[in-house]
Amino acid sequence: MERLSTLFVALAALCWGLSGGIGGVLMADGWSPLVVTLYRGGIGLFFIIAWLVLRPCNSGLRHWRLWLWSMIAGIGVAGNFTFYFLSIAEGSIAVAVTLMYCASVFVYLVSFVLKLERPTARKWLAIVMVLMGVVLLTRIYEAEASGVTLIGVGAGLLAGLSYAVFIFGFKYAAPHGSPQAILSIAFAVLVVILTSLGDVEQTVDVLSSPSWLLFVVLGVLGGGLSFILYIIGLNSTTPTLASVVAMVEPVTAALFGVVVLNESLTSLQFIGMGLILITVTALSTKSKVRWG
Repeated sequence: MERLSTLFVALAALCWGLSGGIGGVLMADGWSPLVVTLYRGGIGLFFIIAWLVLRPCNSGLRHWRLWLWSMIAGIGVAGNFTFYFLSIAEGSIAVAVTLMYCASVFVYLVSFVLKLERPTARKWLAIVMVLMGVVLLTRIYEAEASGVTLIGVGAGLLAGLSYAVFIFGFKYAAPHGSPQAILSIAFAVLVVILTSLGDVEQTVDVLSSPSWLLFVVLGVLGGGLSFILYIIGLNSTTPTLASVVAMVEPVTAALFGVVVLNESLTSLQFIGMGLILITVTALSTKSKVRWG
């Protein structure tokens, strides 16, 4: 069962990595990041509600705390998806997905403030190493670094911050109900937010465009199936192993960018990417803050 659970986590990470690449293809065709995010979350919502209908026991939907923290998680996942795709549109998939994985740094900083984690010299050193990796990856030391924009870097970091909000929202909602109930509320919040902010005309145009099937694949892989597989997989997988296996996502996304979208990274950017991912994995395996 442990091996099967590890496979589920790996498959979820693979789906997330592919969803970043698919989103990049759609945005290269002119679709708005908000519209891409809306379809990813909206189609994912159908899968999660179906999961809730099939497994309604101990949903916790009568508890107001479940609704409160799930809505906060929804704001986090809406920001995470949106800023991630915006970062891809303004830069590259490899840079965007790696910056998003800086979420662990934000989790640690908030945990220090809330006294959920005890700050140590090693943890501060790890955070500094991640920041060094960000400098190398984004090439902010170069005045005219090609392929890297301030908006792209900012959006990537905001995607990580939003993911940290999702983690805390999910963590505090978990004692009051089931994962499928929490995700149903969170994704419903995402749909409401993005429906109000998105381009209505372009959202409707998707239904009659040649790209509709790609939007469906994005929603199934990036919003529905992946979250279900990940949470089921976590039930019998150690947090340390799950954190390591989840690195399949940035590797898959980066390879997709290189092979399909003809993106490229310099040697220093690869070093920065490796520095971030290795340090973030180490931070995640030591953190007391878990979700799922």
